[in-house]
Amino acid sequence: MRRRRSAKIVATLGPSSSTPEKIRALFEAGVDVFRLNFSHGTHEDHRTRFEVIRDVERATGRPIGILADLQGPKLRLGTFAEGRIELVAGEHFRVDLERQAGDKSRAPLPHPEIFEAVHPGTELLLDDGKVRLQVETCGASFADTLCLVGGPLSDRKGVNVPNAVLPLSAVTEKDRGDLAFALENGADWIAFSFVQRPEDVAEARKLVSGRAGVMVKLEKPSAIQHLAEIIELADGLMVARGDLGVEMPPEDVPRVQKHIVYACRAAGKPVIVATQMLESMITSPTPTRAEASDVATAVYEGADAVMLSAETATGRYPVEAVAMMDRIAYRVQEDPLYFSLLEGTHIEHQHTAPDAISVAACQVAHMVGAAAIVSYTTSGATALRAARERPASRAT
Repeated sequence: MRRRRSAKIVATLGPSSSTPEKIRALFEAGVDVFRLNFSHGTHEDHRTRFEVIRDVERATGRPIGILADLQGPKLRLGTFAEGRIELVAGEHFRVDLERQAGDKSRAPLPHPEIFEAVHPGTELLLDDGKVRLQVETCGASFADTLCLVGGPLSDRKGVNVPNAVLPLSAVTEKDRGDLAFALENGADWIAFSFVQRPEDVAEARKLVSGRAGVMVKLEKPSAIQHLAEIIELADGLMVARGDLGVEMPPEDVPRVQKHIVYACRAAGKPVIVATQMLESMITSPTPTRAEASDVATAVYEGADAVMLSAETATGRYPVEAVAMMDRIAYRVQEDPLYFSLLEGTHIEHQHTAPDAISVAACQVAHMVGAAAIVSYTTSGATALRAARERPASRAT
């Protein structure tokens, strides 16, 4: 089975897509890599998915990638005495380390690392940014805030602290157990969440020890500030636009996406564009025109892969979503403008023999209309160098 496109499709498995029949159907519709989200499900659930994917791989004779996505630290409010409150813009609200259930004036925030990092003027984003607070005064165990954007709040809603580097490791104890399980079961890639600085990637590489590829999820503005160093340390990058869109203005996300994709192409590192690509297909059999354009834009930019999350994990139309993404990517690569746009973004090459040979091979393949470029490689680096050129011929 040969794909009609070079850009890959990553699909998340979940309740809507974990039977052997559904996984086989997703693969036949176009999935190249299955994502297992360790924020949800038990090890037994994931072990069954590993086994089914490898069964499909053996039956079809085509390699299938498995991406194990670790949860990372989760910052959440505590609980409320009445289960739910309503914050109004202009009101004052305290968050603190006290265990007592919250009310309309305060809430428990059991993360001392947040109080170490905040200062007057820092914003706290609650429930994916639906509620916004600004710190006025703070101490080692509390922060008194002004509500900038009000709304409902209930138990254990998430907390984001944009533009602050928190003294937290990107790998929790839960992640260590999930990592050991994923490696034991043969995951090809490990995705790390909550990466803030290059040191987090170095820690991840040490834990993986070469047993899988290290995929860094770029979801924190502080990571974007260290993009070059993180790209150098990582094996691949994921543009996690959902979290980026919470922690930075949404209007900045498209620019950041383009910058990351270009930087990864220049470095020869695979890059995935993810989150809400065909969001409406969670409940609809067809996407909006804007969503189709979003997927196409990522492919036009030169992204190595595009990813589906809830669309295939919990959506009503997982196979249709994959088939739609497959058709969009194929149509883009049929467009002569696709290669013109990629050629227009000049990539600097290193003055080395491997780069020179890879570039020359792609140019020759284009001139003679070769069907494929075959790389003899033990590490895969030569194939990656050729793929960085985005040749019309397949690099195999």
